[in-house]
Amino acid sequence: MSKQHGLDYWLLGPLAGLVVFGLMAVYSATNGSGDLSLFFRQLTWALLGGLAMVFVYYNDVRVIKDGAYIFYAFGMLMLVVVLIFGTKIAGQTSWVRIGFFSFQPSEIAKMATILALARFLSDDDTDIHSLPHLMTALAIPLLPAVLIMLQPDMGTTLTALSFIAPMIIMAGFDIYILMLLAFPLILLLTGFFSIWAVIGLSLLLLVVMMVQKKGFRLHQPAVVGSGLVAGLFVHRFAGEILKPHQMKRIQTFLDPMSDPQGAGYNALQAKIAISSGGLFGKGFLEGTQTQLRFIPAQWTDFIFCVVAEEFGFIGSSLLILLFAALVLRLIWAISNIKNRFVELTLAGFVSLLLIHVIINIGMTLGLIPVIGVPLPFVSYGGSSLVGNMIMVGLALNFYHNRRSLGY
Repeated sequence: MSKQHGLDYWLLGPLAGLVVFGLMAVYSATNGSGDLSLFFRQLTWALLGGLAMVFVYYNDVRVIKDGAYIFYAFGMLMLVVVLIFGTKIAGQTSWVRIGFFSFQPSEIAKMATILALARFLSDDDTDIHSLPHLMTALAIPLLPAVLIMLQPDMGTTLTALSFIAPMIIMAGFDIYILMLLAFPLILLLTGFFSIWAVIGLSLLLLVVMMVQKKGFRLHQPAVVGSGLVAGLFVHRFAGEILKPHQMKRIQTFLDPMSDPQGAGYNALQAKIAISSGGLFGKGFLEGTQTQLRFIPAQWTDFIFCVVAEEFGFIGSSLLILLFAALVLRLIWAISNIKNRFVELTLAGFVSLLLIHVIINIGMTLGLIPVIGVPLPFVSYGGSSLVGNMIMVGLALNFYHNRRSLGY
């Protein structure tokens, strides 16, 4: 395949900024302990991610598409292996250890799932409105989601489901039918939080459905009613469905002061760190909450606190703008590279990236329950960093070959 274009610096620039932000934040978060081994590991993973990007960048897109199912099978195999031989950390069997390094197969599996789903939906023989094809399309991401749930890792499970709707909608599936399928699930999940939220959301969804189809249909109350029943059932038996620590997270999300020294501790300390940063921050390595390590393992899920405290509102806004620039450039690629496989792959990556950013920053600000989702390119974690850099490498590849792909 001929190469007509060079690097997409509008994509590479935000990526470099995010990785630098991440390395600085991890260095600061671990500096107070006097042990910088985590920083050097993250730096090593960043270099490995760069090499992986170069490898993907120079690969033939047709080879990537043809190998999507093989990559997916490998990802599923790794998810099974981690359940049998994985290392348990914080109650989750999500990591496989090799020497000094450990990696999380679920991060690789999410990327493989996006490629496999994009391959299936982009095939000429696939008709997304055919029930067998629709069920196959849903089964591709649901299989890894179930395996990840068995670890158990609820946060990663939710992110592994985030790209299903955008990808099948882009493939031509009727969004109204998707709403019918999604509403009962939404109400069921709402049941874990509040019975009044279930009732209120049920009425809102019924109105939305009626407006969508411009009138009353018999199936509308049936769909919302089934979701209402599911939500009320879950609310009644939430204590038996969720594990105690999961229930604690929901309770402290609704009222952090219910357990300020326990499950609500991280959320409260995160708010203190963010608010103390002010407009310009306390300065690099000068954050008291960060350097005194009031938040345990702040280099992972609560890394945004480090940025907010030491770089302030300006630094936090810059970080969010870098994410926005990356996402907007990926959306530009979706709209300009007229290739079905490319469009679907990038749509899946954008969805996955956005849900990670929204959940991570949202839980740090206390807007979302703490469910353990890393901030892409910023949080400590080699599997997440390398996996996301590979996806950016794919996007760079697509840009590099955009004319031969149909631009």
